[in-house]
Amino acid sequence: MSAGTVVVRGRGQATITATGTASAMGRIAAMMVAPPTLTPLQHRLAGVGRFLAAGALVLCAVVLALGLFRGQPLQLMIVTAITLVVAAVPESLPAVVTLSLALGARRMTARHAVIRRLPAVETLGSVTVLATDKTGTLTEGQMVLRRLWTPVGEALVDGAGYAPHGDVHRDGAVLTGTDAPDLTELLQAAVLCNDGALHPPDSDNPDWQPVGDPTEVALLTAAAKLGIDHDELRNQLPRTGERPFDSVRKRMSTTHRLPGGTTRIICKGAPEAVLLPEVLSDPADLIDRATAHAGALAADGYRVLAVARSDRAAGTDPALPEQGLTLLGLVAIFDPPRASAAATIAACQRAGITPVLITGDHPATAGAIAVDLGIIHAGDDVVDCRTTDPGTRAGHGARVFARATPQQKVAIIDALRAAGQVVAMTGDGVNDGPALHRADIGVAMGKRGTEVARQAADLVLADDELATVVAAAEEGRRVYANIRRFLLYALSGGAAEIAVMLAGPFAGLALPLLPAQILWINLITHGLPGLALGSEPVDPDVMNRPPRPPSETILGAGLWLRILRVGTVIAAVTIGVGVWAHATDRPWQTLTFLALGVTQLAVALGSRARPGTRSNPMLLAAVATALALQLAGIYLPPLQSLLGTQPPAITDLIIVTALSTLGYAAIRLDRRVHTPSTKAGPLQERPT
Repeated sequence: MSAGTVVVRGRGQATITATGTASAMGRIAAMMVAPPTLTPLQHRLAGVGRFLAAGALVLCAVVLALGLFRGQPLQLMIVTAITLVVAAVPESLPAVVTLSLALGARRMTARHAVIRRLPAVETLGSVTVLATDKTGTLTEGQMVLRRLWTPVGEALVDGAGYAPHGDVHRDGAVLTGTDAPDLTELLQAAVLCNDGALHPPDSDNPDWQPVGDPTEVALLTAAAKLGIDHDELRNQLPRTGERPFDSVRKRMSTTHRLPGGTTRIICKGAPEAVLLPEVLSDPADLIDRATAHAGALAADGYRVLAVARSDRAAGTDPALPEQGLTLLGLVAIFDPPRASAAATIAACQRAGITPVLITGDHPATAGAIAVDLGIIHAGDDVVDCRTTDPGTRAGHGARVFARATPQQKVAIIDALRAAGQVVAMTGDGVNDGPALHRADIGVAMGKRGTEVARQAADLVLADDELATVVAAAEEGRRVYANIRRFLLYALSGGAAEIAVMLAGPFAGLALPLLPAQILWINLITHGLPGLALGSEPVDPDVMNRPPRPPSETILGAGLWLRILRVGTVIAAVTIGVGVWAHATDRPWQTLTFLALGVTQLAVALGSRARPGTRSNPMLLAAVATALALQLAGIYLPPLQSLLGTQPPAITDLIIVTALSTLGYAAIRLDRRVHTPSTKAGPLQERPT
């Protein structure tokens, strides 16, 4: 029951060897128990929250002290300082983050990527390593037997898919079962030591339907091409016992009752698990020859199985002694790479995401596929997890791991994360559950994935296409870019408000803004426009840039400098308008209030990812609504009384609005000055 099999009918006898956490399922479940951890975005937001809170308190204490020093009433300055704390901290940030993540999850669903944990949306944009299995992920997962080898000679098998249409060739001649008894014995053994099934087309399914492991179904298909009837053979030689395949032994054995009452033992498995003196009774030179041929086939990208058998007397021990067997031959099965696999790997590398292959296949097979898809170059090392500690090699930049067990997959993921990488791991089986759970982003296959894999994952691919992970990473980068876009907009406005309150008195403006005016500006600028910025479209070049460094803060990569530059322009425009209005006996506090709000809205317009287009019309509507509310605050009598404003002349309104467009110019110019590199450059190993 270690594979989670559910018995639905029939009868049998079972021997219980372990229960609970000591069972195979229990050990896997124990590996999936880990305390919840924060995502990279949650770490970054927690850090910036602490920093902003401390900085806002210090600056507002300075404003309070300066006001009291200039003789302002204590009560007014306390309210003003508290108001500035509210204005300086972008309190709508949680709403913007949630909206951005929700929109990202919705867009990912439309691209066949189903998010199970909302914070995982952004984490995808942080991914630096994509660890993937081979079978069914980089390859079609549709096995086709192509080559046969026996001590007598080699044969080729043609045909495509699981339909048993094709021929077996040797030396250019088409063979039948009677022409090549060595091949017949080999494929008959492969059919008997087999749990797969192959159903012919019917009214509901026009194609041949494979049932079971694709590797075993490929053996059935090849046998049918040689004229072997599966059902008839299994009826003639009924199975009486078995030792199922597992990832430790890497072989499977069955016993069958022969017509004369004797017992036949058949064993198939990985060459290194079968081509052993303790398993085979063949001469050493034959074993060496078979081992060399198996290595050559694996180097060509084939999955290779060795098949052996032995006939024993009746009443053979049901424990199936896997020894003293005779080698029948090798079968080489090809799983062609997906048509999109090479392009997907190339897209990952352009985006600065390092692809890592982790498979249970032979090192030569894994290396051949990895070279073919561009994961590594010819001659690069392939880590054999049977002889090398994969965790140590993963921390030093290895990219292909073969013969990996579930525990070793977890060790590889842990080593990559310890080296500072943000890891996405793909998988579909029960054994992949612990690695999916341990990775920063677990990606399960929706079509062929097990329920355990889907429950352990953060992202489920509805189409089982690895390219969907790249599309999801693009959405993750979009979400992160929009959060930074909002922070630039909101914090530059908050910094400008504090700067106006600090510098205004030195420019002759005793109290540039009333507390109610500050809160009103904060409400209309951080409300609808801030939320609308969270749905900005993706930058066309976002996947041609490397991922941000895992250690980078959300305000890193120069965002602090951008906030200061844009905030300085907003503050300069606002104070300039206030000083001009004060010197010309205009309602200077009202015009200062108007200039600060409208300039921030101009910055919101300039923050668009694609200015001059119709993308994100919600931002245009939000800015228009906020502008209308700002004008209502100075022209509607009820709001005038609440905010302490006076209606300015239309000419003054036009002048202030014209000056406020400097906010738009400032953010656009700053974006040109700070445009990031659009080239990921060559991949480099990160230091441990």
